[in-house]
Amino acid sequence: MGLFEVISTIEDIEIIAAGSKIRDLKWLQKTYGSGRWRKLKGFARIRFLDDGEEFEAELHWYEAHGIGKVEMKIKELLD
Repeated sequence: MGLFEVISTIEDIEIIAAGSKIRDLKWLQKTYGSGRWRKLKGFARIRFLDDGEEFEAELHWYEAHGIGKVEMKIKELLD
């Protein structure tokens, strides 16, 4: 899967892990800075940048207050 953009609102957002329960916490703090890190999942419409195809997808990402969403990835294409 290539580069993509989110073209709708992310819906049904759930927290998967927070704080010390995140496996990559040390890496996140070293790369992006310290903060109240959470791993989240949600669903949104995405568009692939290489061919323009659009899909509904389950997305996973990390987020911290003051830093925002980082390392967003497609977990599953739904249609």
